[in-house]
Amino acid sequence: MTPTVALFGTSADPPTVGHRAVLEGLTGLVPLVATWASDNPFKQHGAPLELRAALLEAVVRDLQQQVGPGRLELCQDLSSRRVRDSLERAAQRFPDHDRLLVVGSDLLEQIPRWAALEAWLPGCRLGVIARQGWPVQPAALERLRQLGGRPELLPLHIPAAASSSIRRHPDPQLVPPELLPRLMAQNLYGFSADGCPPPCGSR
Repeated sequence: MTPTVALFGTSADPPTVGHRAVLEGLTGLVPLVATWASDNPFKQHGAPLELRAALLEAVVRDLQQQVGPGRLELCQDLSSRRVRDSLERAAQRFPDHDRLLVVGSDLLEQIPRWAALEAWLPGCRLGVIARQGWPVQPAALERLRQLGGRPELLPLHIPAAASSSIRRHPDPQLVPPELLPRLMAQNLYGFSADGCPPPCGSR
């Protein structure tokens, strides 16, 4: 049986406890998880890609200690503004794996507008994670099937934590604890040692 690699590209702007839960949950579903930080052409980002990749790497390293070696990798070389490029690079990097592209339910309506859709969606396995606040719409799944995609719902329960909310209102409870010291020390995303709410000092 061909092993599966889950491919999870994300803006990670900044990484949240939701991102961490996705990565941890995926390691319980498939043998290998590959993740990377990327630029989303539909979004305005709050930090440069290099910084977001470094923050995501810190989350990956912390999780690697928990899930064990060979289960989770940061593959920043897969990063691209175009999903087609990322999938082509993943095919070269993981030629012996069945590839599962993981997306949040908030992106389902957006996917039909992604670049070069006809080149990569037909036959593509799409692992859909239901995000709180973005219920999975059957019509959106059917639309992707009509376009040739193979969407499948993944049995993961992810806490409500949006990067956009953190950028507007820094909340230490929504940030992976391994990131908080760096965010505070470098005054990133509105976090600071002086201005951070009391939970900062307790985590």
